[in-house]
Amino acid sequence: MAANGASCEQPQKRAGAKEKRNGKTPDSAVKERRQKEKEDRLSLVIWRRPITTLHYFVLETLIKLNEWTFKLWQRRGTVVLVLVVCSLFSIAYYTEGAHQLYVEYLEKKFLWCAYWIGLGILSSVGLGTGLHTFLLYLGPHIASVTLAAYECGSTDFPEPPYPDQIVCPQDAGVEGSVSLFAIMSKVRLEACMWGAGTAIGELPPYFMARAARLSGAEPDDEDYEEFEEMLEQAEGAQDFVTRAKLGVQHMVQKVGFFGILACASIPNPLFDLAGITCGHFLVPFWTFFGATLIGKAIIKMHIQKLFVIVAFSKHIVEQMVSLIGSVPKVGPSLQKPFSQYLEAQRNKLHHAGGSVPTNENWLSWVFEKVVLVMVCYFIISIVNSMAQSYTKRLQQQRHSEEKTK
Repeated sequence: MAANGASCEQPQKRAGAKEKRNGKTPDSAVKERRQKEKEDRLSLVIWRRPITTLHYFVLETLIKLNEWTFKLWQRRGTVVLVLVVCSLFSIAYYTEGAHQLYVEYLEKKFLWCAYWIGLGILSSVGLGTGLHTFLLYLGPHIASVTLAAYECGSTDFPEPPYPDQIVCPQDAGVEGSVSLFAIMSKVRLEACMWGAGTAIGELPPYFMARAARLSGAEPDDEDYEEFEEMLEQAEGAQDFVTRAKLGVQHMVQKVGFFGILACASIPNPLFDLAGITCGHFLVPFWTFFGATLIGKAIIKMHIQKLFVIVAFSKHIVEQMVSLIGSVPKVGPSLQKPFSQYLEAQRNKLHHAGGSVPTNENWLSWVFEKVVLVMVCYFIISIVNSMAQSYTKRLQQQRHSEEKTK
């Protein structure tokens, strides 16, 4: 026994002596190796190594599909129940009768809510980078409803989902007579659904960190590594971002429900580690999700919604256009397309679709291209993130093989 123990200790002592001769302790060597591996993973992007990145993306996708299939099989009772409910709804949908009116109403509301919840999840869940769906979809939607309400003097145009364009009702009120609260009520459903989606997007890191803390296993996540590094550097942190993140972490950990609610209720770019923090410190699920849902879907969404509505109210928009015209030299040339765009939108509001010829405006063309570029970048970031996850699998597999030798 003693001989065996001594023989096992010899390689470790030789490895430690070698590291000391190189001026490195075992801990520093491990950290250096992890840093190098992290740099290798982050260098795997589609614009540098396209063939390898796409190959690893496909392999990681197949692994994820296999894992999800296994998880669905473990919860086959729930899957069967969902399939039965969908089958009953399909039968009701295709069967003639008076109930068709209610089925169509439920379908319309469900798809509308699912659309905005999905956009909210895309904005929050990450996968390398979030798709900023508030700037691309919800914000412009609220702005268009606001401009239409002030122009029509009413919010009685069709309930969501809207047709291809909003048209003022025939019995519209006096132009500009609509109230701020009426506009907020008009866009409340989609805004709250989007906020609920962002709250749901915070759940994966929470469950990952919670499972890692309970099992003691090392989680396979870059954000969790950043969180652990932040905790290690807590004492000597000097930069503003690290100190601010630590402040959010301390508030969430010590204040609990109201701390999470306060951090989730304001536009807070530092909330990205809140799910990991709550999972790591074993904050109860309903404390975390309840506070996040109330903060993001109700409080924060009303703040953001109010800001967009005020910013796009009729008199402020006109003042902004006039300010653009007052810019020396380039002002009039910049003011013209904005004025033309607003005039075209006003004309559309007072005519049914197709009755007014519309000319392509460069502002709408630029916005469409910006949306397209951001969506493409989001897709590319998913490909890069999945390929990097597969690279980490290979690195972990290599480490486990080295340990067994």
